[in-house]
Amino acid sequence: MIEKDDPQRKEVCEKVIETVKELDIKFIYLQFTDIHGLIKSFEINSKRIEDFMEVGENFDGSSITGYGAIEESDKVAIPDPSTFYILPWRKENKVARVICDIYKPDGDRYEGDPRYILQKTVKKAKDLGYTYYCAPEMEFFILSKEAQKEKFKPSDLRGYFDYDPYDINEMMRYRIAQYCDRMGIEIEALHHEVAYGQHEVDFRYDEAVNSADNTITIKTIIKTVAAQNDMTATFMPKPFQGINGSGMHVHQSLWKDGKNVFYDETDEAFISMQMKKWIAGQLKYAKAMCPVLSSWPNSYKRLVPGYEAPVYVAWGFRNRSPLIRVPDFHEKPNSARCEIRCPDPSGNPYLQFAVLLGTGLEGITSNDIEIPEPTDKNVYHFSTKDLEKAGIISLPGSLRAALNEFKESEMMKEIFGEQMFKNYYYAKLEEYDAYRTVVSEWERDRYIQRL
Repeated sequence: MIEKDDPQRKEVCEKVIETVKELDIKFIYLQFTDIHGLIKSFEINSKRIEDFMEVGENFDGSSITGYGAIEESDKVAIPDPSTFYILPWRKENKVARVICDIYKPDGDRYEGDPRYILQKTVKKAKDLGYTYYCAPEMEFFILSKEAQKEKFKPSDLRGYFDYDPYDINEMMRYRIAQYCDRMGIEIEALHHEVAYGQHEVDFRYDEAVNSADNTITIKTIIKTVAAQNDMTATFMPKPFQGINGSGMHVHQSLWKDGKNVFYDETDEAFISMQMKKWIAGQLKYAKAMCPVLSSWPNSYKRLVPGYEAPVYVAWGFRNRSPLIRVPDFHEKPNSARCEIRCPDPSGNPYLQFAVLLGTGLEGITSNDIEIPEPTDKNVYHFSTKDLEKAGIISLPGSLRAALNEFKESEMMKEIFGEQMFKNYYYAKLEEYDAYRTVVSEWERDRYIQRL
């Protein structure tokens, strides 16, 4: 990540300009995300590269969800030169992309830019001496269409870790890894997931903004590779009833002065008080940040018991049923981390990582947040009475219920900023209204004759 006022920016921009000219790159995509996390992009002729690398490119933001009304529509996209990469699938006419920070015409940052919201939260951590690292595990489906019915179906009938070197899905995963490598993303694992047509990609942990940049890049790569094979890749949390949905478990660690502060060799479990307080902060605000981590109406079809999706606000070790778990890191100081399991890959990673960092920091810096006891029992099988006795609460059961929690949260308002907080709330409320007014085939089948 290189911001506008970074002293290294000029040198990196010069290298980008030199590369564009040497390789005869014709066009460059300027990219950013809307409030939902959907990638927005427009192409600029590379002949103008010196100009737009220095002063950016003006655009009308009034039609970008969450970017303000028509009277405040003018925005400026200023490229972050560290995100410049040539698109490896565009071989005939070379095209590159660069991720942008969004500014207002007066030169100030635009408060509604999701990347800026994460950058602000990262700066807050930096001012306290901390660096936040995270690594999401991204699950997704690859789908084909039935020739006659024109309906999407899983592209294979394989299951968890199944292997077939001659299968088209296996070849697509390999191609995804190749493209990621060529765009500077180090893939640690790629494999088939539990459900038919479901896969997972894991990439190396990095600082939060870099990880968010990598997340949106990987989404583009995966969708591109699927399209190359006449298929569709989707990060929809629950595309099919009765089988596992797609999550995005996020591994997190916090560093200070070159050391992982989540590790403590004197603790019985080798985790520090800072990690315990971090977890407590995220558990306290779990319901309020739920519409950011699980941000679509369909997300709540995934967050139900029985499909490896955590719905109970608890933490523990190794056990995968609580909301947050501490994986076995074999007592290695650099590997100490916690994993939050409710996010899904359909959301905006800049906002998702911002709320995770903000609530974790609140847990560390506040003396008013109680650290709950860990549980290693399988809370999937707890009765309501057991949950009450253990003091375990559930995540909201719908986007509407989650938005009610979000609306009342001063912590979410602080992380987002007042205007962006309102923009996000109303954008998601509008999405929920569109969802709840649709009458489904299930309802007709179940009720027309019975009622």
